[in-house]
Amino acid sequence: MHLEEGTLSPLYKEYQARKILWLFSGGVLLCGVIVLSISVGAVRIPPLDVLFTLLGRGDTKRWAIIIWNVRLPQTLAAVVAGAGLSVAGAVMQSILRNPLGSPFTLGISNAAAFGAALSVMVLGAGRMLSSQSDAVSILSPFAATGAAFFSSLVATGVILLLSRTRGATPESMALSGVALASLFTAGTMLLQYFADDTQLAAMVFWTFGDVARAGWRELTIITAFVFISLLYFFAHRWDYNAIDAGEETAMGLGVKVQQVRLFGMVFASLISSVIVAFVGVIGFVGLVCPHIVRRVIGDDYRFLIPGSALLGPLLLLGADTVARLVLAPRVLPVSVLTSFLGAPLFIWLITRRERS
Repeated sequence: MHLEEGTLSPLYKEYQARKILWLFSGGVLLCGVIVLSISVGAVRIPPLDVLFTLLGRGDTKRWAIIIWNVRLPQTLAAVVAGAGLSVAGAVMQSILRNPLGSPFTLGISNAAAFGAALSVMVLGAGRMLSSQSDAVSILSPFAATGAAFFSSLVATGVILLLSRTRGATPESMALSGVALASLFTAGTMLLQYFADDTQLAAMVFWTFGDVARAGWRELTIITAFVFISLLYFFAHRWDYNAIDAGEETAMGLGVKVQQVRLFGMVFASLISSVIVAFVGVIGFVGLVCPHIVRRVIGDDYRFLIPGSALLGPLLLLGADTVARLVLAPRVLPVSVLTSFLGAPLFIWLITRRERS
């Protein structure tokens, strides 16, 4: 059966319109979750008051300190970190042709954590404070980020070398990521063994991924690096589509596969290192979100990248909101909930590939 002339274009436009509608709905939902996240906590703020305060209308002085100094930086940090980790995972899964790829599962986040811990002990980049909401303070943010970035680049180099090895399968690369994560975790433990009490407390607290420790300064730095990286990823969306069709096909279309792979991994490592340096290790967001988005709108990176950039914040912000409520007035680190969510999906992905 052949399509009549002129029917393909309307069908394709309808197909694209559904994806755009999904992205628009995700953006509206994210705005609602942001308002809800700001409203809940030890002090409950009515959502309308949150909205009026953010818009500068009504009685803005009543909740201004809580919203602008505490809740809003934490909420935006979850949005930016979730978007960065989710898109980084989506890109890594394409350029490595590995559905299990993400900064956390391939050991890059653990390598960045080792670099951040090294900067605390050797460079004096971090210290412990007395308050729970700001328990870790970074004295030299660029030193901590630089050390985390260098360590993550080492892990990235190993992953890239393995991806070019003959016979390298997604499963073997995932197992290599587990080995790298174990190696860098052992290095972090070695640093903790020789650290003094203050350094040890800072390193241990750093392993608890928590967006609550991000203030406006930390948020500004994270946003700058994540925004630049996301722009790079979106600019190369067609390259990732071509690589998904096969390396030979991509090279036939003029895509410089090795260059795209190298720079993609570097920017993914940059996102991971900056986020780890300021909010700690947050696992499985980069693994879970791209697969969910693929189920809904497919593998087209023109829509997968913005879709991941919306679902990542929704997942991380939702987990952070639940973490503030589940044991109130105690606040759980958000990485606890993301791990509880991501671990079962990780196991399901591995078992599904073994059966196929």
